[in-house]
Amino acid sequence: IWWLDPELTYGNAKPFVFTQGHSVCNRSFFPCFDTPAVKCTYSATVKAPAGMQVLMSATQSTFLEEQGVYQFYMEYPVPAYLVALVAGDLIHADIGPRSRVWAEPCLLPTAISKLSGMVERWLAAAESLYGPYIWGRYDIVFLPPSFPIVAMENPCLTFIISSILESDEFLIIDVIHEVAHSWFGNAVTNATWEEMWLSEGLATYAQRRITTETYGAAFTCLETAFRLDALHRQMKLLGEDNPVSKLQVKLEPGVNPSNLMNLFTYEKGYCFVYYLSQLCGDPRHFDSFLRAYIEKYKFTSVVAQDLLDSFLNFFPELKEQCVESKAGLEFERWLNATGPPLAEPDLSQGSSLTRPVEMLFKLWTTEPLDSVAAASSVDLTKWRTFQTVLFLDRLLDGSPLPHEVIKKLSECYSSQLDSMNAEIRIRWLQIVVRNDYYPDLYKVRRFLENQMSRMYTIPLYEDLCTGTLKSFALEIFYQTQNQLHPNLRKTIQQILSQGLNPLPAIDTTAVTTDTPAMVLEDKVSEATNGAISLRDVNVSA
Repeated sequence: IWWLDPELTYGNAKPFVFTQGHSVCNRSFFPCFDTPAVKCTYSATVKAPAGMQVLMSATQSTFLEEQGVYQFYMEYPVPAYLVALVAGDLIHADIGPRSRVWAEPCLLPTAISKLSGMVERWLAAAESLYGPYIWGRYDIVFLPPSFPIVAMENPCLTFIISSILESDEFLIIDVIHEVAHSWFGNAVTNATWEEMWLSEGLATYAQRRITTETYGAAFTCLETAFRLDALHRQMKLLGEDNPVSKLQVKLEPGVNPSNLMNLFTYEKGYCFVYYLSQLCGDPRHFDSFLRAYIEKYKFTSVVAQDLLDSFLNFFPELKEQCVESKAGLEFERWLNATGPPLAEPDLSQGSSLTRPVEMLFKLWTTEPLDSVAAASSVDLTKWRTFQTVLFLDRLLDGSPLPHEVIKKLSECYSSQLDSMNAEIRIRWLQIVVRNDYYPDLYKVRRFLENQMSRMYTIPLYEDLCTGTLKSFALEIFYQTQNQLHPNLRKTIQQILSQGLNPLPAIDTTAVTTDTPAMVLEDKVSEATNGAISLRDVNVSA
């Protein structure tokens, strides 16, 4: 349960509270069987002060204004982690026949402009693929930057971090992913967190089927290429033998399942589901199977064998061919082998969007650097966001770059990138930091002074502390820490404290008396290792 003072909201007017149940956190919210294997209906009565709007992930709600009491009822069985509550200075606007958006008053106009009419389009596309939307309403609430992940698929009421509003293409993908969870994850749920891919891999596959229907195959292939790049980056950093790269991960006692929220769950899971769809020959045949799968198992929890048995029974000709035992692509190997996916999708339909990225990257990384004129003629403002972040990610992978290259890159693109969304700007600023490019460091400071979310602060602090700029990071942190949620503040303190013994001298005149002591004894775990930073994972539960 996250309690926020008014200063941690956009409006700075009223306190705010929200819950985040995924994966096993709702045991601190109410007594429950906190496992996805158990589902039930629920009702709730919530009393709140006047002027505080309360919402829950429920199909029915009433408000008794005189008593200040809200009553909620979820008529369909859900696992405990999908019970969610939010309360604060929230107002709403309808954006479709069964959708409305909730946000703080200062954010509502932006939310309306980005989503009006769009959600119904995505729901209709999903229904055409996977059958009726069973939850009644599909509302969205935008939460303050303290929300610890990007989005959460709470039924009837998707939670999304407000910070993503400025990044249109990421907003589209994130909402569509949560729409897909209405079928895969919410209606049919993984019975154990050791098989989280049953929710995330299927939802990612469904998300990409929906985007293909609504935005075309090229856009879907571009977004997939961007995510698979991130998967291989994570693989390189963690190692191909790392057990977390299995689809069926073994949870040791005492391990929080949320620690397994990584790109393998999403993208390796997606690749397996895509492989199953290719065995059918036509993705529409696989859509028919998934409709039948949802109809058979809705409101229940399943294991991988349920999905695979249903698949082979739906396609008896594939069962006769023993596709589950095909050499090198055995279903068992997909589930239990470490390392990259056994097969990846053909993304050639996205070449019109990915080829310019590959060409520009080659111009900047081929020695001698004699193609600057050609490279500088590329106008990144005409590119899609996913093209630009794919280009910048590849430059990040190659950093540190020769000084002449980073200097020319800044001359060509820095001013263009300044006007772009935060998903793009953070990547350019990471390039600046990893290359110790001092002329643009002031932009790093300015960015961190205006960001309060994990996904736009942690990656930069990790990079600053890995290189020679830790004192610069400490200075920014002491100036901005009071605008950060205590949980985020502690995480950054842990990052800053790594390798410091003792702390460098700090100008204490710039530090307020209530500055918390640096957490020196609590060494940061893998969670703050740059290998699995939130920017790479971009977690949408």
